[in-house]
Amino acid sequence: MLTGTSSPLPQPHDWVDRHLLAGPADQECLRFGSPVDRAALRALVAEQADRLTAAGLRRGGTAALRLAPSLGWTAALLACWRLGAQAVLLDHRLTDHEVARAVERLAPQVLVESAHGPAAAMRGFAVTDPVPVALPGGRPAATGHALVQLSSGSTGPAKVIARTAADLLRELDCYARLAEFPKAGERVVLLSSVVHVLGLVGGLLNSLHARVPLTVPERTTTAGILAAIASDDRPTTVIGVPFHAELLAGAADPPPLPQLRRMIVAGELVRPGLPAAFTDRYGVPLGTMYGMTELGVIATDLDGTLHPEAVPVHGMDVREDGGELHIAMATSPYPGLTDPARWSDGRLHTRDAGRVDPATGRVTVLGRRDSQVSIGGLKVDLNEVEHTLAALPEVREAVVVLADGAIEAYLATGTDGTDGVADRADAVRAALTRELAAFKRPRQLTFLPALPRTATGKLVRDAAALRAAAPRPAAAPRPAAAPRPAAAP
Repeated sequence: MLTGTSSPLPQPHDWVDRHLLAGPADQECLRFGSPVDRAALRALVAEQADRLTAAGLRRGGTAALRLAPSLGWTAALLACWRLGAQAVLLDHRLTDHEVARAVERLAPQVLVESAHGPAAAMRGFAVTDPVPVALPGGRPAATGHALVQLSSGSTGPAKVIARTAADLLRELDCYARLAEFPKAGERVVLLSSVVHVLGLVGGLLNSLHARVPLTVPERTTTAGILAAIASDDRPTTVIGVPFHAELLAGAADPPPLPQLRRMIVAGELVRPGLPAAFTDRYGVPLGTMYGMTELGVIATDLDGTLHPEAVPVHGMDVREDGGELHIAMATSPYPGLTDPARWSDGRLHTRDAGRVDPATGRVTVLGRRDSQVSIGGLKVDLNEVEHTLAALPEVREAVVVLADGAIEAYLATGTDGTDGVADRADAVRAALTRELAAFKRPRQLTFLPALPRTATGKLVRDAAALRAAAPRPAAAPRPAAAPRPAAAP
């Protein structure tokens, strides 16, 4: 299925039973609408394993999961791993065409889809009945990786990323060592998609491993999230992306939530002012994490006291090399990769600009390294322009891109319609004139009620996609037809 220069050892056959499914039979572990205890989860995993075996999946085989977040998805994934197979995660929101391309590229032996229809918009989870189907031409795993994911694609084509069971367990150990991360006796409300690394490992797998019950809200609206938090008296941590924190910080009159301990976000940089706004609203910290699909959590500031700095997790060796963050990693996470710009000499090249404090070892992430562009021979950091815009009172969030040799800014106002856009644009331009040199200022400001996002909740940074999301100017009215001359008598 995958090729590469490194071939990790086969995954241990019992790691799912020992580290994820173990525990008292009557202990609640998941809540997708209704609570599920460990005995029920183990039975569901065994049932899915039988279905996958009937479809031809064996140890060392390959299966792709195209299911919405659900109890069925969870059982199917754990069943794949329990059989010793390699699981490929495909976001359920991909089109049939995109799935066909992924299947052609990765050649799984089995594709698991749901007998039910797709989940409705803004649903936190779905009801799924996983149906595995054998695919002609599928190939067994070429490496011992347990997990294959595709990157979010927020800045370009998705990358194939593979991780071993041992590396997933290493990341779970990192979470266990974080004093502020949820522990037994507490609970998690998960907003991040389980198809991607934060929701999968930091949310689902860690909750099973740490025996912390996990709740997925029925709806990911502000009201739905607040209802999920309020539904249980146990100390609660919310895990999501900055977009979710923006939703909650903007709640007009949230109910008292004495059980809320903190919210933790990751996936992209937090805009200036959001941590303070969230704490003002709920009286608890907005913690942040820095991580990558390639190796999971890298550094954290779970109490929100160090922002924008973060402390590397246990065993994480982060260095600054020419303004880019490089991380020790024994083998490449990209099967078949030969590009030394991504991984070389035991170092993952993150392509994230950042600093490492030589005295404390703390990491400050500054944004994507490729955000620096040249305008008229002068260097401009698009992150600087973006952060300046996001800090303005007229702007809720901003994305800045280079298009056709010029800087364009796409700004979310948080309001519907076009009323007041001209006044907001004038205020933004006046602020930029005060705060940025002329060569750094965007040539174009486009205001939207909300900015487009990827399946993981990250802001889209593709100029063509942003232009497509922009409102089209109203068509000019057609001139009235000239009156016909009166007919001659």
